[in-house]
Amino acid sequence: MAEEVEENTSEFNLGDVLLAPAYGNLEKPFTGQVEKIYENSLLVEITENAPADQPAVNEMNHRAVVRMDEVEVIKHGPAPEKSVKDEDK
Repeated sequence: MAEEVEENTSEFNLGDVLLAPAYGNLEKPFTGQVEKIYENSLLVEITENAPADQPAVNEMNHRAVVRMDEVEVIKHGPAPEKSVKDEDK
Protein backbone atom coordinates (compact mmCIF):
# COMPACT_ATOMS: atom_id res chain seq x y z
CA MET A 1 0.00 0.00 0.00
CA ALA A 2 1.71 3.20 -1.20
CA GLU A 3 0.29 5.76 1.20
CA GLU A 4 3.14 8.23 1.19
CA VAL A 5 6.32 8.58 -0.82
CA GLU A 6 9.13 7.80 1.63
CA GLU A 7 11.72 9.92 -0.11
CA ASN A 8 10.52 13.06 -1.80
CA THR A 9 11.39 12.65 -5.48
CA SER A 10 8.95 15.34 -6.66
CA GLU A 11 9.57 19.01 -7.27
CA PHE A 12 7.43 19.84 -4.22
CA ASN A 13 8.42 20.26 -0.56
CA LEU A 14 6.41 20.53 2.62
CA GLY A 15 5.57 24.19 3.16
CA ASP A 16 5.46 25.14 -0.53
CA VAL A 17 2.74 27.69 -1.31
CA LEU A 18 0.70 26.70 -4.37
CA LEU A 19 -1.93 28.09 -6.70
CA ALA A 20 -4.46 25.34 -7.42
CA PRO A 21 -7.33 25.34 -9.92
CA ALA A 22 -10.97 25.20 -8.91
CA TYR A 23 -12.39 21.71 -8.50
CA GLY A 24 -15.32 19.96 -6.84
CA ASN A 25 -17.52 22.52 -5.09
CA LEU A 26 -14.91 25.28 -5.42
CA GLU A 27 -15.69 27.73 -8.20
CA LYS A 28 -12.44 29.73 -8.18
CA PRO A 29 -8.73 28.85 -7.94
CA PHE A 30 -7.26 28.88 -4.44
CA THR A 31 -3.92 29.20 -2.67
CA GLY A 32 -2.67 26.61 -0.23
CA GLN A 33 0.35 25.24 1.59
CA VAL A 34 1.64 21.67 1.12
CA GLU A 35 1.10 19.52 4.22
CA LYS A 36 1.72 16.04 2.81
CA ILE A 37 3.21 14.67 -0.39
CA TYR A 38 1.77 11.58 -2.05
CA GLU A 39 2.88 9.80 -5.22
CA ASN A 40 0.93 11.98 -7.68
CA SER A 41 -0.93 14.40 -5.44
CA LEU A 42 -0.56 16.78 -2.52
CA LEU A 43 -2.54 17.43 0.65
CA VAL A 44 -2.89 21.20 0.84
CA GLU A 45 -4.13 23.48 3.60
CA ILE A 46 -6.26 26.12 1.87
CA THR A 47 -4.98 29.54 2.95
CA GLU A 48 -6.67 31.91 0.48
CA ASN A 49 -9.87 31.44 -1.46
CA ALA A 50 -12.68 33.40 -3.06
CA PRO A 51 -15.33 34.62 -0.59
CA ALA A 52 -18.03 32.74 -2.52
CA ASP A 53 -16.13 29.47 -1.93
CA GLN A 54 -15.87 29.94 1.86
CA PRO A 55 -18.78 27.60 2.75
CA ALA A 56 -17.22 24.82 0.62
CA VAL A 57 -13.76 25.44 2.13
CA ASN A 58 -15.24 25.24 5.64
CA GLU A 59 -16.97 21.99 4.73
CA MET A 60 -13.61 20.60 3.50
CA ASN A 61 -11.95 21.62 6.81
CA HIS A 62 -9.63 23.94 4.88
CA ARG A 63 -7.91 20.95 3.23
CA ALA A 64 -7.80 19.69 -0.34
CA VAL A 65 -6.00 16.94 -2.23
CA VAL A 66 -4.74 18.28 -5.55
CA ARG A 67 -2.94 16.66 -8.47
CA MET A 68 0.72 17.64 -8.81
CA ASP A 69 0.39 18.36 -12.52
CA GLU A 70 -2.43 20.89 -11.94
CA VAL A 71 -0.74 23.25 -9.47
CA GLU A 72 1.78 26.08 -9.74
CA VAL A 73 4.35 26.78 -7.01
CA ILE A 74 4.14 30.42 -5.90
CA LYS A 75 6.73 30.21 -3.12
CA HIS A 76 9.01 27.33 -2.19
CA GLY A 77 9.05 26.16 1.40
CA PRO A 78 12.23 25.40 3.31
CA ALA A 79 14.38 22.64 1.84
CA PRO A 80 14.09 19.42 3.83
CA GLU A 81 16.96 18.83 6.25
CA LYS A 82 18.71 15.48 6.48
CA SER A 83 18.05 13.79 9.78
CA VAL A 84 20.79 12.42 12.03
CA LYS A 85 19.64 8.90 11.11
CA ASP A 86 20.36 9.58 7.41
CA GLU A 87 23.86 10.82 8.18
CA ASP A 88 24.72 7.70 10.24
CA LYS A 89 24.06 5.36 7.31
